[in-house]
Amino acid sequence: MKDLYYMGGPLFMGILTILLLALLAMTVYFIINLSTGKAVEKKNFRHQLGYIKSAGLFTMITGILGQLIGLLEAFRAIERVGDISPALLAGGLKVSMITTLYGILIYLFSILIWFLLDLWYLKTGPAEIEE
Repeated sequence: MKDLYYMGGPLFMGILTILLLALLAMTVYFIINLSTGKAVEKKNFRHQLGYIKSAGLFTMITGILGQLIGLLEAFRAIERVGDISPALLAGGLKVSMITTLYGILIYLFSILIWFLLDLWYLKTGPAEIEE
């Protein structure tokens, strides 16, 4: 797994990892608010939970951008060299997809986190508001 991280390139894989850490920090913030009951006091808490999905989507788009920039550089190199083997081209395409895969996995993780936190809020939050 570490090999894939290094193959994906330090720039975009680093950016995606920083975005993942920011997503985890947001998750901890929302968990603290839910466990202390502060989420109940906020009327727009469910709207704020949507920020988790937005951060995950931004991460996925950043991963796609990393792939597109990698493909652009690969096509420039192919244009300069001329003929290349299909195996070399396939290897380059494989490497370019690593950032997209990482971004999509982070996005799926953010959707799961959002779903679980929203479910937790619906089970605890609105009931306490009505009382």
